[in-house]
Amino acid sequence: MTRRAVVTGGGTGIGKAVAHRLAAEGAAVTIIGRRLSPLEATAKEINDGLGADRVSIATADLTDPEQVQAVAARIAADGPVDVLVNNAGGNPAATPADLGALADAYTDTFRLNVVTAVLITEALLPHLTSPGGRIVSVSSIAALRGAGPYGAAKAALHGWSMGLAQQLAPQGITVNVVAPGFVPATEFWAQRLTPELEADRIAQIPLGHAGTPEEVAAGIAYLAGPEAGWTTGQILQINGGTVLGRG
Repeated sequence: MTRRAVVTGGGTGIGKAVAHRLAAEGAAVTIIGRRLSPLEATAKEINDGLGADRVSIATADLTDPEQVQAVAARIAADGPVDVLVNNAGGNPAATPADLGALADAYTDTFRLNVVTAVLITEALLPHLTSPGGRIVSVSSIAALRGAGPYGAAKAALHGWSMGLAQQLAPQGITVNVVAPGFVPATEFWAQRLTPELEADRIAQIPLGHAGTPEEVAAGIAYLAGPEAGWTTGQILQINGGTVLGRG
């Protein structure tokens, strides 16, 4: 039977690479995002490349509970979901000038990175395959070494995922996190990357080069796959050795 996967933030960057990887492995993939245009372009590119209509699209603002409920109902109407990849997120915060702006920065960043994952996960939980369901959330190296509201929000994903892993283990559903390092070929870096910043980031990487969305997607695909059934509550770092593993 064809496995069904849902990838949030699936129109660009890491989410796009994950959708392509899972579809290439034979899954039927629904990619979710707020903007229709990149979703349509990604679905067409993947489907044309594979010669099969394996990627479908759904638009929703995953910070909005009503929109989340609606998109989850639409997805569940087609049957159980085997894989949920929580990739939607971002770092919208400018440097806050005062306490009000600081509060807004933390609130907005938590909504984009934590609330999005929590809402779609809760909405789809009743429809996840049990046993055998897979939940993988995309964090960041920032959660491990700190970076203002973005690092705090991504770190919150870790604590939430650990609790969820314990909760769902009796049902045979695994919950894991992938924490990528410097991956410049994403929208996250599109407006903020300079040659100087890129050189500085690469200088911090023991392997000597930046990562790619496809390298991160490979780790996510493993955790989302049938062979990862005894791996849950883990944080997989994919960062070229920038931050080493912690036992």
